[in-house]
Amino acid sequence: MSRKIWVFDTTLRDGEQVPGAKLNLYEKLEVAQQLKNLRVDMIEAGFPASSEGDFNAVKEVAKQVGNTDDVMITALARAVKGDIDAVYQSVKHAEKPMIHMVLGTSDIHVEKKFGKSKDQILDIGVEAVKYAKTLLPDIQYSTEDASRSEFEYLWSTIEAVVNAGATIINVPDTVGFAEPEQFGELIYKLNDRLKNLNDSVLLSVHCHNDLGLATANTLAAVKNGADKVECTMNGIGERAGNAALEEVVMALNTRSDVFNVHTNIKTKEIMNTSKVVSNLMGLEVQVNKAITGDNAFAHSSGIHQDGLLKSRDAYEIIRPADVGLEDMELVLTARSGRHAVKDALEKLGFKQLQVEQFEIIFDDFLILADKKKEVYHHDLYVIVKNFFAKHEISSNEVNSYSDSFYELIDLQVISNTIFPSASVKIKQGTEEINSSAVGSGPIDALYTAILQVIDLDIRLLEYKISSISRGKEALGKVKVSVQYNGATYHANATDTDVIKASALAYINVVNKIVVENLLPEVTV
Repeated sequence: MSRKIWVFDTTLRDGEQVPGAKLNLYEKLEVAQQLKNLRVDMIEAGFPASSEGDFNAVKEVAKQVGNTDDVMITALARAVKGDIDAVYQSVKHAEKPMIHMVLGTSDIHVEKKFGKSKDQILDIGVEAVKYAKTLLPDIQYSTEDASRSEFEYLWSTIEAVVNAGATIINVPDTVGFAEPEQFGELIYKLNDRLKNLNDSVLLSVHCHNDLGLATANTLAAVKNGADKVECTMNGIGERAGNAALEEVVMALNTRSDVFNVHTNIKTKEIMNTSKVVSNLMGLEVQVNKAITGDNAFAHSSGIHQDGLLKSRDAYEIIRPADVGLEDMELVLTARSGRHAVKDALEKLGFKQLQVEQFEIIFDDFLILADKKKEVYHHDLYVIVKNFFAKHEISSNEVNSYSDSFYELIDLQVISNTIFPSASVKIKQGTEEINSSAVGSGPIDALYTAILQVIDLDIRLLEYKISSISRGKEALGKVKVSVQYNGATYHANATDTDVIKASALAYINVVNKIVVENLLPEVTV
């Protein structure tokens, strides 16, 4: 039987230390509720002694999210009475509250940060645990900068605070200094001694990512006996961030043959949680980020696409559905091979194209892909329509279906603080339609004007804009995500004019809906 690994999420404490990522009360509650949906075992809701606002936020998380016994609520304190009291008063409203305190054990922290002797620091830690124990039964003690601490002093501290009543010992790699072999050895030695001292005490790790090794160090710790891992969603946190919860959990799941452990995490909620954290904190996830990045399950290389179409396990070790995505994405670009384009055409109903016909269509696809960066299914319809027209091949269905797509002809957007407005000219088939609208901002006005033309019940879920080149003529990339009939659709567009890119991205996603929901299959 595999060993249980406890997952402690510190997105609302360590993650919130990222500059600009501060959440208000209602945002903290929303993130905390989603973490509960994700089924983390423990939520560190903040640092109550830091401000009245954070105290109240932790208190409300304890009351509203910690009102059941399936999640423990904690918050951080320094090893001083005032901090401990603040944590207790805020988390005591939870069904399962815990006090978490931290005190340095490395020579750098003891001598330079605190200016005290090792014995004095050890005594401070012991007295703090004894006091906290009078308030709550569950106490976590973090030996800050443990990975740079002298081992025997580190152990002496752990032994003393366990005897004083600590129920969890957390070993942080506070500055991301450790490497997996060294950190694994440290955890192995501590685990051996701790289990002989008191086998009911959990051994925990908290790894930072300054050298890009946070996940690797966390996994090495699990291999060597750690019972609990501390993580954040998307790996956010102080400086270079923390071990990413999604990376640690999916590594443990995917390589169960190596780790032989399990967690309670509901992995299908990973993407939802990632998006909630990213959107509310305003921290965009890098596109190539493992598990939660936009490109984590997207394939544009022709070699990869060919392999995936033959057998998904050729390039896929995690099923997208396991983390809450609908499916892998084969992105059609100039690097896509014939197999991917042919597969896309067949899914659209073009199943009987002759070899010579397909080769001409594929050449036209490459020309468009070089211009457009990413080719969508509605673009393929237009390519096929133009091919049929050029070669005088009759296909009323193709003409009819391609006339269902929308094309941006022109736009004008006025941005001001009083009356943001937009006008668009959109072509559908041979008909050109004009529309104007006002909104709360220029993009809202633009999208409202487009919606008046297409007349579909679409809800905008996400709008992102980023620069993908340099200088005054930099290309802006816009990504939009919308919901239609309960399904989620994504599309991108790039242009030097970000307003135009915003309109093109929206039109692309609308045409995606037209292709996938409104059109029957075509047979040629």
